[in-house]
Amino acid sequence: MIDHPIKEEKTLFIVKPDGLQRSLVGEIIQRFERKGLKIAALKLVFPTKQMAEEHYSLLDDAWCEKVGGFIKKAYEENGLKFKFKSELEAGKNVKDKVTTYLSCGPVVVMVLQGAHAVEHVRKLLGSTDPLKSDIGTIRGDFTIESNLMANLFDRTVRNMAHASATVEEANREIDLWFKPEEIVSYNLAIDEILYDAAWEKVRSQLI
Repeated sequence: MIDHPIKEEKTLFIVKPDGLQRSLVGEIIQRFERKGLKIAALKLVFPTKQMAEEHYSLLDDAWCEKVGGFIKKAYEENGLKFKFKSELEAGKNVKDKVTTYLSCGPVVVMVLQGAHAVEHVRKLLGSTDPLKSDIGTIRGDFTIESNLMANLFDRTVRNMAHASATVEEANREIDLWFKPEEIVSYNLAIDEILYDAAWEKVRSQLI
């Protein structure tokens, strides 16, 4: 089988407390396995607030201001009064709430591996706003949550899961949640079908 770094791409995926409480972990994992992705690491964790804050530590003021702008727009579009002094304050409020959300109960953390793992997992998960997620995605199929509900109920968006956005982000998050020895390297039968250039030749010889 041809060895190529693309086969080794990894991403971090977290089933957040609400996804676990709704007993959707098995269903979610099944979707990744059917896609052809490999589980390289998996564990159940009850994150501390400090751990959650470290996970979201790269959400800087620029991110907060950007998110605050989205919130302000959502308030205006739905005829609601924007209750924050600034977009930055609104974004910082979101950052605090997402850390509380991630640390409010046990989560399932996993490393998924395979070609284009980051992009495939993000597509399978769906939009950050579940209301905008397509049917067929995890968020589109399993929750009625929305950004509007989060604003109305003064809480974060309970969007069930987290997936790394880039390869660089995945590498940082994997190092945060897993020790190197917890990540397992192994072969699956499907690897030959997905990656072996000689597979067609072998099959044709059997016909």
